[in-house]
Amino acid sequence: MAPDPLPFDALLLVSFGGPEAPEDVVPFLANVTRGRGIPEERLREVGEHYFGFGGKSPINDQNRALLAALRDDFAAAGLDLPVYWGNRNWDPYLRDALAQMKADGIRRAACFVTSAYSSYSGCRQYREDLAGAVAEVPGAPQLDRLRAYFNHPGFIAPVVDATLTALSELDPARRDETHLVFVTHSIPVTMAEGAGPDGDAYVEQHLSVMAEVVERVRLETGHRYFHDLVYCSRSGPPQVPWLEPDVNDHLEMLAEEGARPVVLIPIGFVSDHMEVVYDLDTEAAATAERLGMPFARAATPGVDPGSSRWCATSCSSEPPSSVAAT
Repeated sequence: MAPDPLPFDALLLVSFGGPEAPEDVVPFLANVTRGRGIPEERLREVGEHYFGFGGKSPINDQNRALLAALRDDFAAAGLDLPVYWGNRNWDPYLRDALAQMKADGIRRAACFVTSAYSSYSGCRQYREDLAGAVAEVPGAPQLDRLRAYFNHPGFIAPVVDATLTALSELDPARRDETHLVFVTHSIPVTMAEGAGPDGDAYVEQHLSVMAEVVERVRLETGHRYFHDLVYCSRSGPPQVPWLEPDVNDHLEMLAEEGARPVVLIPIGFVSDHMEVVYDLDTEAAATAERLGMPFARAATPGVDPGSSRWCATSCSSEPPSSVAAT
């Protein structure tokens, strides 16, 4: 039987957004940092990460690919549910997506956010922006945010597969020495302490995913690998404490113990965002090379078939969280 999407008559893919040309970079960063009083000179400095990739973030193309995969997977499963897309910080904006949904007669939509974990920036801020977009579009459909999916099998399985693939790229003679380095986006310590209904959910959720992946890799390989959780993409004033250790500092520490092989596993990211292609594929890879450390990077879930399927099953089975309850 085809999945029953009721009470929903649409899915809204909700993401962060990113620049698509050099002239977009500073306006995009101004959107992201609005209200913080950050001067344009600083935005241009941060924008160098984007300019090094032609002024374009990979995130929008990845979302287009995910949209296509979702529509194909829904059709194959007999799930009659139109899919829309809206971003917080760049075109297509959430308000424009809601205006189109209203024009199409959509009355209630499930919202799938490309952020798997609980924190203010990864969860509640999206809900606030969704509520703000609803307020801007009179008669907008009711929106329900699907639950955080960090522990959903459709998210975990691609991470395990990618870790095994990355391990296979290393020298078999040294493979058992490998250190698995799980990486996620750093956030301020105060934000981490306040994450979730009881606090500390951001770190605890990542630790639980890491433990699950390590155990599944052990079952597949017969070997339990050394592993740690580290962070990337720290920003903000230096006097404000953020989650540590930084991935590059951690690689330095591992090198002091001997240049064993490492696999970087970006468990904090659904697809290859700028934090992955710059912070890991560029900076961390350069650090590992300088240290003489054999290095591989596991893929993010992206459009892995299981990834689109977890969205389909979420629409028909997972309890939603109403945006109106924000």
